[in-house]
This record gives sequence, structure tokens and C-alpha cells, in this order.
Amino acid sequence: MKKNSLKKIVLFPLAALCAAALFSSCAKKDQELHIYSIIHDEETKALTDLFTEKTGIKVSYLRATTGELVNRVIAEKDDPQADILLGGASSYHIQAAAAGALEPYKSPLAKSIPDYAKDADGNWTGFCVLTLGIGINTARYEQKFSSIPKPKTWEDLLNPAYKGEVVMTNPVASSTSYLFVQDQLQRLGWDKGWDYLIQLSQLVGQFPDSGSAPPKLIGTGEYAIGIAYLHALTKYKSLGFDIALVAPPQSVGDVDAVAVLKNAKNKDAAKKFVDFMLSTEAQELMSSIDFTIPVNPEAKPAKGSIPIADIDLINYDTEKASSQREEVLERWTKEVK
Repeated sequence: MKKNSLKKIVLFPLAALCAAALFSSCAKKDQELHIYSIIHDEETKALTDLFTEKTGIKVSYLRATTGELVNRVIAEKDDPQADILLGGASSYHIQAAAAGALEPYKSPLAKSIPDYAKDADGNWTGFCVLTLGIGINTARYEQKFSSIPKPKTWEDLLNPAYKGEVVMTNPVASSTSYLFVQDQLQRLGWDKGWDYLIQLSQLVGQFPDSGSAPPKLIGTGEYAIGIAYLHALTKYKSLGFDIALVAPPQSVGDVDAVAVLKNAKNKDAAKKFVDFMLSTEAQELMSSIDFTIPVNPEAKPAKGSIPIADIDLINYDTEKASSQREEVLERWTKEVK
């Protein structure tokens, strides 16, 4: 698999494929799809409800953090308790595939998906683009740091004055934070990247496990500064929370992916769900809820979403991120948290 080349990709409209024919209602009455979902509960419910409406296939799902579900998928690979892994950055799907826990499936709809957003062997396919940014609670920041300009770069976060006022997730549990860790290691190099991470960790007031926590904690004013996905910060801003968004240079882009699990008991239904997640309708629905950027070139992002073209991204190596995970998280646990 090639490096993730989000930085250099421009999406050109392609001829629309007939998604309806792929997941039309033709399910057996007793057929039920079981999903391990990493994306938020609101999005999972909306998507699975629409899938059931269109196919007649019932869905049950378990929502948990990336680390928990990927570990579960690998541990259960000989007797999977789910059929689909929904969500999680591509490096986690690479890890699951390397462990023999995923079933290759190349959906007909994947032909229109850019190469950076899918595995060449069909082990996983992305359905939305993820980018990292900085969220600032304007009122709390002005109260605490009125004489300090708001941070615009990753380096700006190292100001000692911010001690206790920064929130980011725990990379051992959260793909959001692991993506941030890899951004620093890949843009700065191994040694300088760790120097940066250790300095920053000394300023962090909380390391929650879920990627959804920092936007909420920033929005409610419990912290002045947070590191999170830009789409999640955009959602809270759209709800009226006092959040300023920053897309720092040398950020990182990846995709949320979907995969069929090896030895899935409902393989046909699982393949239909992958087809569904790659459809224009599903990706526009998800964007309307949480401002994600669709990878289907025919799908339109929700108004207010931050265009990828407006963000300076490094040439992120997903395979390196996957192969280094055990070493990186072990060092993080010993030296940082």
C-alpha cells in the first residue's frame, strides 16, 4: 500500500454508480448485521437506521473506543462476534488486516474512491476524511491568557503558560490522539517528535479516552485549548458553543474506514453495508450530522465543513503509523503518561 497522499489529491467528479442496486431491499427476514462502531453513537444510529430502511436488514451495534474495538476484532478473529468494523483511522485497519482479522472486499462503489482512501487489496475502504486541528474556548482563553496571541501552530501549544489548560485524548485508547502523535513524529522526526510530545504532555490537564471528549470539554469551557478532529470542533461550534477553530500548518489527514471481518457470520449483509457506506446518500447523511468530508466524489460536504484544500497537510505514511503503534504506545505509557 502506498503512503496516504491526501496532501496531493484533488477529487474530480466521476460518473455516479447505481448504489441502489447494490443494497436494495432483499434481506432474509431473520438476517441481522452486527457492527463494532468507532464513530459516534448519533452517526451510527442514523446510518444503521437508513441502511435497515433501504435493505430490510436489521442491525445491532456496539460503540466503543478505537483501541478497545480493534483489539477485540483481532482477539476474536477465529470466532468473530461482529461482521463489520465501522470507523477508525486507516492505520488501525492496516493493523487488523496484518493480524488476519479482516476479509478483503472490493465494493463496486470503491472504483470512484481515491486511492489514498482505500486499501489496494480491499481489506478496508475509507468513507470520510479526518483532519486534526486546535479548538479554543474564546471566553476562557481571553480570561486566562488575554496578553497571549491565540495559538496558530503546533509549536505555539508549548507555551508554559498553558499548563493545565490543554486537553487531548489518550493515544493508547483513541485513534484521534494517535494520529496527532504520529503527526509530530513524522513531521519533526523521531527524536524531535518525542521531545515535542513530552513537553506538550506536561501542559495537558486531562487525557480522556474518547476522541469526542475534547470538543465537548472545550465547548463547555472546562479547558481553554484542545486537540481534536476539525469536523468535531466544527460541529460544536455550529451548536453555538464559543469555539475558535485553528487548522495549523503541517497537520495530518487520514480516513475513517469500514471493513468486513474475517469469518463474519453475515458476510453478504456485511458487504451490502460496505456498499452503503460508500454511497453518496450515506456520506452526505454523515456529513450533515458531524461535518465530515466525504470521500465519494459525488457526495457534497455539509455547509460549514472545512475544505481539505484549505489545510496544509504532511505526506502521512499510514503503514509506518501502523507498524510503529506497539513501540510508540509502549514508550508513551512509560515516558509520557
